[in-house]
Amino acid sequence: MANTAELRSDTAPFLDVSSPDFSIRSEEVIAAREASWYAKTPYGIAILRYSEMSRLIPSRKLRQGSYAWPAHNNATGTFADWWMRMLLSQEGAEHGRLRAMAAPAFAPELITSLKPKFEALANELIDAFEQDGRCEFMEAFAEPYAARVVLTLIDLPHDNWREFADIAVEMGLALGVTYKQDMDRINAATDRMFHYARQVIAERRSKPLGADFLSSLIRAQDGGANPLTEQEVYDMVVLTIFGGIDTTRNQLGLAMDTFVRHPEQWALLRQRPELASAAVEEVMRYRPTVTWVTREAVDDFEFQGLHIPKGCTIHMFSQSAGSDPRVHENSGFDITAERTRRHFGFGGGIHHCLGHFIARGDMTEALAILSRRVLNPRFDGEPSYLPDSGNTGPIQMPIAFDRAAG
Repeated sequence: MANTAELRSDTAPFLDVSSPDFSIRSEEVIAAREASWYAKTPYGIAILRYSEMSRLIPSRKLRQGSYAWPAHNNATGTFADWWMRMLLSQEGAEHGRLRAMAAPAFAPELITSLKPKFEALANELIDAFEQDGRCEFMEAFAEPYAARVVLTLIDLPHDNWREFADIAVEMGLALGVTYKQDMDRINAATDRMFHYARQVIAERRSKPLGADFLSSLIRAQDGGANPLTEQEVYDMVVLTIFGGIDTTRNQLGLAMDTFVRHPEQWALLRQRPELASAAVEEVMRYRPTVTWVTREAVDDFEFQGLHIPKGCTIHMFSQSAGSDPRVHENSGFDITAERTRRHFGFGGGIHHCLGHFIARGDMTEALAILSRRVLNPRFDGEPSYLPDSGNTGPIQMPIAFDRAAG
């Protein structure tokens, strides 16, 4: 990994993203964005503005940057092996093959067909706490909804959703600074997740294939000029479960957090439920769970007068770019705003999130139903949060609310 000192400019601001107190929404970051389009960090550079991020994120001069995370931590075992094999860590022709073969499983038509199930699930969860007029939102709604949406997608019973959620949390320790010391727990959880992946594929193969997610993956193994291998099918199932639970849970929590702080927008959503889809996009621009994406330079190149050496790590601050006043005259939270620039909540370029149709579909249904049944939500105690950088979200969020009449 190249270090910022190798860059030819030393006039840019410095942001210590390694500090436990660092916040990507801080005044420090806003000031840095006003001073420069990039900042130096202990791990390469950070891109702060929308225009530069929109040009760099699809650049073929960069590759996905987190592939080397296990190696940076001297980590080994099942998680590290999977991390290096999976779609997100591949580039070039191999990435294109995996993405093309897996894409039919994430088709928008499939997600549309599942929306009634998402709606029923949201109503079922709200039924359990509505009469109380309060709940711990992450435990009562965000986490079970995220986990059970994934189980719906892969057609598994919902009885053991908690186990899947807990496995995802254990695997997620690999993305933190304690990866090495938690390696045994992480690998054990990954082994359990692969056990389930093999089990669900074997069970699905025992029946006639249909138009569902797993059938699409199995067809991608059985046909085509460049089919998926058996291992690649398992890898894709594990990625879908792990990624789907963690990111949806956090993004729903951040959505509720944002609406609690903007009650007029929540009231507007209840009056105009057709805005639910726009609300998802606005939340992901304003308060994304993935606050930056990482790339790595594959060779030396120049960008806007800056020399970027081969191997330099480039953190693209989607949170900062999404609120950049240079492209958003009104960068505040507004679900009615007609945004002409897309947000980076699902990444961009060839590594744009393959599961974005699923995330958009399930969150749209959740917000529409929550706004109809959970009125005037407010904090009912102090929320707690993951660090406000990298992948973030609420840990706990107690809320109180008014029940809808009737």
